[in-house]
Amino acid sequence: MIFLRLVFLFCICTLQALSIAQEEFIFDKAPFASCHASTLTETSDGTLLCAWFGGTAEGESDVAIWLSECKQGRWSAPRKIAHLPQVPCWNPVLCTLPSNEVLLFYKGGYTPLDWSGFLKRSFDAGRTWSQAEGLPAGILGPIKNKPLLLADGTLLCGTSVESYRRWGCWVDITPDGGRTWKKSQPINVDGQLFGIIQPTLFFGTGGEIRMLARSHQVGRVCAAGSCDDGVTWTPAVPTALPNPNAGIDAVNLQDGRVLLVYNDCEEGRSPLNVAISSDGGKTWEMKLVLEDQPGEYSYPSVIQAKNGQVHITYTWKREKIKHVVVKLI
Repeated sequence: MIFLRLVFLFCICTLQALSIAQEEFIFDKAPFASCHASTLTETSDGTLLCAWFGGTAEGESDVAIWLSECKQGRWSAPRKIAHLPQVPCWNPVLCTLPSNEVLLFYKGGYTPLDWSGFLKRSFDAGRTWSQAEGLPAGILGPIKNKPLLLADGTLLCGTSVESYRRWGCWVDITPDGGRTWKKSQPINVDGQLFGIIQPTLFFGTGGEIRMLARSHQVGRVCAAGSCDDGVTWTPAVPTALPNPNAGIDAVNLQDGRVLLVYNDCEEGRSPLNVAISSDGGKTWEMKLVLEDQPGEYSYPSVIQAKNGQVHITYTWKREKIKHVVVKLI
């Protein structure tokens, strides 16, 4: 009995090696009924920016991109920063460049089957934004998750397509902040072309870049790797992590580990969990439960700020965007 109790206590301590230091809704009231697909970035002055799409409901013509700023611990009221006339917007992605320019990627179209990529720029930490730039045909930019910045300034933008019975990933590559582009080869699960979308990218070990992707019929988070800065990739393979056809996101931590936010279930979008990898994303250990009640808790975005704090935002029942600060141990 003593041995079993020690094992039980060890399991609890292992699971709670991370903790929630702060949690809040980014807004309590908003001029839209539904919201989804948040994204985070930190600006040069330490301001947190969070964007998402909001409107009557996903896919409705009034859906636009909204933004809030967090300064001195307080989030500003949501304001609309991108919209298209009579066409819904989708999946914003924020990114701060070493030059301090902030990029906002987003999609516009009636459905994911026919959407196009757009880009706006801010040179004043998100206060004002340029006119929308249309990305070239065939280029969508980061489809859900933040780009991966290489040492030479190149951005690797994990992207994907959702066409009729064909889902697959690739990487849109830009060396100059979205002005010119090239594409990696397609990335799929062997024998499963209706398989994966919405990849998240991070640095693995030994110079490898790793990709984890949401799956459609596989039922698991799928992983691929690149050893040539994202140009070519291994086929994607299922991992041990379950995936209920829901978005994920990961980030390299300053201490060398990798943190992943995902739904640890095979159906539905609850619970929402945090896992840690100490071997560059090859194996994972679930450490924290963010949500476990009935409802939808999905589409996480995660960054680590310059001060070391880990910030996560996610969809809360399609009604609000929730912000959590996770304490690392």
